[in-house]
Amino acid sequence: MHAAGHAGSADGSGDRGAAPAWRRRTGRLDAILAEAGRALRVLDGTVSHARGNPAGPAAADDPVLSDAESRHAAGLMRVNHVGEICAQALYRGQALLCRDEGIRRVLLQAAEEEVDHLAWCRQRLDELRSRPSLLNPLWYAGSFGLGLAASRAGIPYNLGFMAETERQVEEHLDGHLSALPDQDRRSRRIVTQMRDDEIGHRTTAEDHGAAPLPAPVRGAMRLMSKLMTTTAYRI
Repeated sequence: MHAAGHAGSADGSGDRGAAPAWRRRTGRLDAILAEAGRALRVLDGTVSHARGNPAGPAAADDPVLSDAESRHAAGLMRVNHVGEICAQALYRGQALLCRDEGIRRVLLQAAEEEVDHLAWCRQRLDELRSRPSLLNPLWYAGSFGLGLAASRAGIPYNLGFMAETERQVEEHLDGHLSALPDQDRRSRRIVTQMRDDEIGHRTTAEDHGAAPLPAPVRGAMRLMSKLMTTTAYRI
């Protein structure tokens, strides 16, 4: 009996201080709670971003905008900020229920780059003494729900939503580059980099097999986008 007791402790099986041999599994509820926390950080502007602002630090020789030009630039940058809120929520929603790990990584990588855009737009709004849209929680919730719905349509259409979203955002950003005051170089640098990134997201989705969305779906997306941009410019 004494010898057996020593044998048991030799291989560790008799150690009273051994840690329990189990690990908690994360489930769907954990993922939902994590996304809720992420949404709060996105909406309050505390989510971390990777790249520096393409506008660079403010300089003494930056052109001074008139009050009207500042208000107009702020309205456009607020629209751009809302667009990034929507894209962030859409991709996070799509990734949450995506069962293909490779495609899930594509969606999450795009979402991470959209965080950079969020930070840049927020910084420019602060410089223009303005604020983000008061309706951002509504835009986020609606886009996240759309992402969940898109993820159930299959991988090609899931990527198709990403490609079509980016295509429409490209058009908006090109329009904003034409509409921004000529001397607003800081906003222009930000919008130009955002547009280049969106082109990259669209081509990535297409390279991974994005399917064209039906015309009614594309039309509905344009209608929703028009409502969002018109409202976000002011509110």
